Amino acid sequence: MHLLSVFSLRNRALIALVTIVVGVFGALALTSLKQELIPSVSFPQMVIVTNYPGAAPEVVNDDLSTPIETAIQGVPGLESTTATSTSNLSSVTAAFTYGTNLATAEQKVQQAINRIKNTLPENSDPRILTGSIDDFPVVQIAVTSDLDANDLAALLQSSTLVELQKLDDVREASLQGAVGQRVTITPDAAELLAAGLSVQAIRDALNSNGVLLPGGSITEDDSTLTVQSGSRIHSVDAIAALPLLGSMAGPLTIADVADVELVDNPVTSISRVNGEPALTIAVTKAPDGNTVAVSRAINEAMPGLEAALGHNTTFTVVFDQAPFIEQSIDALTTEGLLGLLFAVIVILIFLLSIRSTLVTAISIPVSVLITFIGMQVTGYSLNILTLGALTIAIGRVVDDSIVVIENIKRHLGLGEEKAKAILLAVKEVAAAITASTLTTVAVFLPIALVGDITGELFRPFALTITIALGASLFVALTIVPVLAYWFLGNVKAHRHEGLQSAEDELAKPTRLQRAYLPVIHWTLKRPAITIVVALLVLGGTGALIPGMTTNFIGDSGQNTLNVTQSLPRGSSLDAQDRAATRVEDALRDIDGIETVQLSIGGGSALAAAFGGGGGITYSITTDPDADQDALKNDVRDRLDELSGVGTVSLARAGSSFSSSDIEVNITATTQDDLRTAAQNVLDAVQGLSVTAEATSNLAETQPYIAVVVDRDKAAEAGYSEIAIGAMVSQAMQPALAGTAVIDDKTVSIYLQTADAPTTLEELRDLQVPTRTGPVALSELASVDRSDGPASITTIKGLRAATVSVTPNLADVGTASIAVQEAIDGIELPAGATTELGGVTSQQADAFSQLGLALLAAILIVYVVMVATFKSLRQPLLLLISVPFAATGGIILQVLSGVPLGVASLVGALMLIGIVVTNAIVLIDLVNQYRERGMKVGDAIVHGASRRLRPILMTALATIFALLPMAIGLTGHGGFISQPLAIVVIGGLVSSTLLTLVVLPVLYYLVEGAKERRQDRRAAKVAVA
Repeated sequence: MHLLSVFSLRNRALIALVTIVVGVFGALALTSLKQELIPSVSFPQMVIVTNYPGAAPEVVNDDLSTPIETAIQGVPGLESTTATSTSNLSSVTAAFTYGTNLATAEQKVQQAINRIKNTLPENSDPRILTGSIDDFPVVQIAVTSDLDANDLAALLQSSTLVELQKLDDVREASLQGAVGQRVTITPDAAELLAAGLSVQAIRDALNSNGVLLPGGSITEDDSTLTVQSGSRIHSVDAIAALPLLGSMAGPLTIADVADVELVDNPVTSISRVNGEPALTIAVTKAPDGNTVAVSRAINEAMPGLEAALGHNTTFTVVFDQAPFIEQSIDALTTEGLLGLLFAVIVILIFLLSIRSTLVTAISIPVSVLITFIGMQVTGYSLNILTLGALTIAIGRVVDDSIVVIENIKRHLGLGEEKAKAILLAVKEVAAAITASTLTTVAVFLPIALVGDITGELFRPFALTITIALGASLFVALTIVPVLAYWFLGNVKAHRHEGLQSAEDELAKPTRLQRAYLPVIHWTLKRPAITIVVALLVLGGTGALIPGMTTNFIGDSGQNTLNVTQSLPRGSSLDAQDRAATRVEDALRDIDGIETVQLSIGGGSALAAAFGGGGGITYSITTDPDADQDALKNDVRDRLDELSGVGTVSLARAGSSFSSSDIEVNITATTQDDLRTAAQNVLDAVQGLSVTAEATSNLAETQPYIAVVVDRDKAAEAGYSEIAIGAMVSQAMQPALAGTAVIDDKTVSIYLQTADAPTTLEELRDLQVPTRTGPVALSELASVDRSDGPASITTIKGLRAATVSVTPNLADVGTASIAVQEAIDGIELPAGATTELGGVTSQQADAFSQLGLALLAAILIVYVVMVATFKSLRQPLLLLISVPFAATGGIILQVLSGVPLGVASLVGALMLIGIVVTNAIVLIDLVNQYRERGMKVGDAIVHGASRRLRPILMTALATIFALLPMAIGLTGHGGFISQPLAIVVIGGLVSSTLLTLVVLPVLYYLVEGAKERRQDRRAAKVAVA
């Protein structure tokens, strides 16, 4: 690798030009990088959603969920399935292994469903939804106005949404909460009977008109014209005027036997913002779009769009990803720049030369700019993970340059000619810094083997650091020698001194060496004591591990909260509205809350499919400068004071990619056993000291009216059970009869019964025509109120329920143990099982995979070092130092109180590479001295003393570069970078001591023993 420096010094102008080009292209790449909170992650799961109007959960489960769940079991890559059946809706979630091609999997799932489609209920249409982070809205805007809701929705759809979709990188702008309209046809039974017609005549009229039919073509006068017959229906009057065929009372139209009206759709949801009725605009960006740029464009366009609508229309941003992204990126940038400044100051203190410091420090901006180019090429965005990687890399990219410049200065100080001194200095350390950099980079290779969300998130992190460190090695071997040639002076040696030999270097030790030499001499004379002390420290650190707090991924600190409210099943929309108003008012009165968006029964299909939407939900935006944890406690305390509003629970909006709840998944063979088991588990975990909230999705039953047909009586009346059921369905709910385009909008046409039953008694009295005359429904069937499951969840056919526990502390490990112990102490029905999921499962999977990655990294480091030292024994000495290096990381993690999470383990992975970096440089020099004929002890003393300054410089530069991040100086964006920085700093402190004290002793014991054996043999031979 030193040949790069030879080439560079011979082509100094070219290297200068390349540096300028790197600066220009790096700056261009930086300005064009997308800005996001986290890397775009595709969730390897899909949801099959099927509507089944009027069906109870049991019916939905038997007719839809179970057949679909069974049908897709053979799809390749399928990991697990969960089916949830509620009133009117089936939702089957299929989870695949990470890395599965979802497009191919979606095709396979669709084929599996198509094979059983003829066995599914008529008119059922399963829809497959897949999602990634890009599918979630970038901005959500609530719209309030003096206009009528339908007029406002029409204006928004015709103008505002169109204008928003014209903005760069906007994929879709959709309107949520619009009621919409429908055409209802209410037949008059008496008029139909008098005309000798039935409702079918109206259906026939709708199906036989308003259709365009091709009629061929006619060629005349050199023109060919197509023939088209029929005309579309464009108004309610046109529908009312459709003629009916077969009437005994002469020509009749639909209007003669029915009322035809354009009415609003039934209100099934309510949306408000800060107490005002509102519609919501959700804007999603294109997959390659810049979140921050899209948000800025939307916010800039909003005033003009508001003014264009008039009528006191107000746009309120209720959710915006950009401010938090900008805040996090700004915070990490500030911490990175401060780290850069601290690192430069450390170098300046050691080198005591502004020129040398600038030559060394140039590696930081150049390496970072090259990294930006690499990120642009690979398509990665600027987010908290890649920016955190860059911030951490700032402390490491200067290492190679420090070693090079320090050795160049030493050779120049010996009086050597400048060009020769630079080439010789680079040649001495080229192999060592190349090996050390490759070692640091190689530890990230196992990240490619880590699956699940952890691998998806940290692969960009690993690649970013890899590019930065690779760039730093290139800079150290090319640009730094050229800059040293230009800017470093040539120190003249005294004539009588000549060139100093290695032995002479310690004749006049520096201040650092004078402090260090007694230590290294003492430890080499007392190796046993040194090793015992090191082992005691290692053992003491190991004793701290059981007491460490753990989590999965820390709280992002985002200024959004989610509140959910549950009322007894079957509560009417009005009852939900009254209860929600009380919660809404309480939330708006809390200091620190800026916006409260209420949604009752709303939500997009995507949100519902992936765990949101439906019920009563509150999306809360808080003051970004407020203490989010304290505010969360205030909200929870205020909600606990409310009574008679059902169950209200609070959850942080999350880190966008991880759950914060411990989930207990319960399965049983029967619904009764499942209900018993779920209640027992809920009772056991609710009273735990670690529990803030606990809820069960099987907590309540759904009241419904059961019509149980007496088959014998129905048969006597000339009906089957299905025929009676169809008659009840037709009387109770409007039937879709077609569609029409009115005022450029497609509206549905429904046939509805004039006097549809609205009470239990009216349903019992529903008249059923028989041969002997009309009879009440209650004479052919029992019509009574009953209770059934509100929802039915199955996992591969077994009935399942989930109890969710929200911990009141950050230590997920302790909370999980407490929950597991509580579950172990309860009695479950035969056949019922429990399993911890949610954040507990995520943490366990991540820890196990990263643990394997750590072992793989150690093996890779060993291979690299064997290739470097061409020895199997010496690399083992360096690997023995890895557990000793972990002591500092563990101690600092415990002292800081930051939980051990995924980010900490990635820091430990990085630490494996860091700990051997200085050791490689040290041992390489010791070996060089031994090759020159020195004894092991002398080689160790000289090598360690000479590498003392660069080792301390690199360690302290990295430590001070990471210090702003580790202490969370800005208070933002540190939920991933802070624990990582803490582990690296702690590990660096202990590994530096290890490299300078313990490693020389280990080397002396192993290599010195070999030398001493050879000396004894030589002495015996001499005596003989």
